[in-house]
Amino acid sequence: MGHNRNNLTALIGSRICHDLISPIGAISNGLELMHMSGGPLGAEMALINDSVQSANARIRFFRVAYGLATAQQMVVRAEIVGILQDVAQGTRVRFHWGPLDPVPRTEVRLVFLAIQCFETAMPYGGQVMITREHGRWTLDGQADKLRPCPDLWRGLASPDSAAEISPSEVQFALLPLLAQDEGRHVTVTDSPTGIMIQF
Repeated sequence: MGHNRNNLTALIGSRICHDLISPIGAISNGLELMHMSGGPLGAEMALINDSVQSANARIRFFRVAYGLATAQQMVVRAEIVGILQDVAQGTRVRFHWGPLDPVPRTEVRLVFLAIQCFETAMPYGGQVMITREHGRWTLDGQADKLRPCPDLWRGLASPDSAAEISPSEVQFALLPLLAQDEGRHVTVTDSPTGIMIQF
């Protein structure tokens, strides 16, 4: 059985995250053992601990956003909120997850990619409200100041007209492709202080 390009991308993402989780976890366990031994937790150790926690949160986020997913895999609210809270520790953007029920991992993957689009547009901070009604997702982002990137937003709704992207912007290319695989179309509405993504 062959693999399409999007599926291979997800397999690569899953492999990278899988290989990184173990060493990051080992470092975290080592720090915890050092702390339990009664030694003082100096500024250097606190910095290392914060960095490890941030890396662990990002890997968990990336595993969902870029890893392999099926519609049969369900993700519960507590897991999603936990990941978003941990990721928000290292950024000025806050996320408010509305759905109460478990949702398919394939849909959470789309939402997480959209969240990364918001992070790109909100370098000075902001908040994103995430809701799901009748199977349709709405992410409403508000910020006092947005980074202008009209070509990237245009590419979400019209992949054929997408501009060249950098590695840090890969989510803008992947979101519409994976949405299309799920039979969804991404729409974007923007204003000077807000952006809304729906699919």
